[in-house]
Amino acid sequence: MTRIAAQKVKTILIVEDEDKIREVLISYLNKEGFQTIESATGIQAMDYVRSGRVDLLILDLMLPDISGVEVCKAIRQFSSIPIIMLTARVSEDDRVQGLTQGADDYVVKPFSPRELTARVKAILRRSQDDSLLAEAISFQHDDLVIRPLKNEVYKKGNLVNLTPIEYKLLLILAHHPNRTFTRDELIDKVLGFDFEGDTRAIDQHIKNLRHKIETNPKKPHYIVTVFSVGYRFTGGESS
Repeated sequence: MTRIAAQKVKTILIVEDEDKIREVLISYLNKEGFQTIESATGIQAMDYVRSGRVDLLILDLMLPDISGVEVCKAIRQFSSIPIIMLTARVSEDDRVQGLTQGADDYVVKPFSPRELTARVKAILRRSQDDSLLAEAISFQHDDLVIRPLKNEVYKKGNLVNLTPIEYKLLLILAHHPNRTFTRDELIDKVLGFDFEGDTRAIDQHIKNLRHKIETNPKKPHYIVTVFSVGYRFTGGESS
């Protein structure tokens, strides 16, 4: 008889100092089969992430000890765990700031718990969806190496800490070298067809990715901009 391995239950860390919001999110996520951990402070949240027990982080921007942006920035120094920023702020600059520090999504209060739960599922699904199956793919004499089976990327021999969205972007682009993707196509493939933000979000993720894999992010050789259209992966060849 064939035995099917049980899937690991995903654990969601909710970092929010408002008890009522935490309770509602815990209720919805538990009903959908997720385990939950809760925290009201950024310092404790970072300790939970370091423990390796967390699969996704829902992070409030305004915390009593340290801002959510600073927590996100600190976590990105040691972990690529998916992060959804949760905040009452609505300005575009606030959204871009969160994305700049490595957040994968941005949800504005008041929000629908069902919608947030759907976003959690979508991000976890995308972070597990590998587009490349080779053991390793190398560009420019091992200057950039992608190891899809291990979910690892190396730049000049050094492991690069990519967020799930940055990793997904790189896989999609590298899987189709020299193909130009429009911003809408990348949003659909990486952020999901139900993403309601503007195309500037994908630009920010590309910018973050370039800073990690390009020798000179201001003059990129791997991910080049196709004016008024989108982006293209060249494999490091001159374009």
